[in-house]
Amino acid sequence: MAKVVVIGIPGEPGLWLADLGNGTVRPLDQVTGDLATANKLRAQGGTIVKNVDLAVAVSFADKVFSGHFDG
Repeated sequence: MAKVVVIGIPGEPGLWLADLGNGTVRPLDQVTGDLATANKLRAQGGTIVKNVDLAVAVSFADKVFSGHFDG
């Protein structure tokens, strides 16, 4: 089971690394290889999903805790 997730949000140029085991999220300072290729496609409007079965971006964390999400 995956314990690390790379996240990209529309309008945010950089990528983020969420380490679920450690409970941390941090920006990726350097993106290389296949991840850089995927990030370039994302910057052009593409969506890349691999080994994730639910991902929802919300405007405020309170919406998640109340059981709601935008959309």
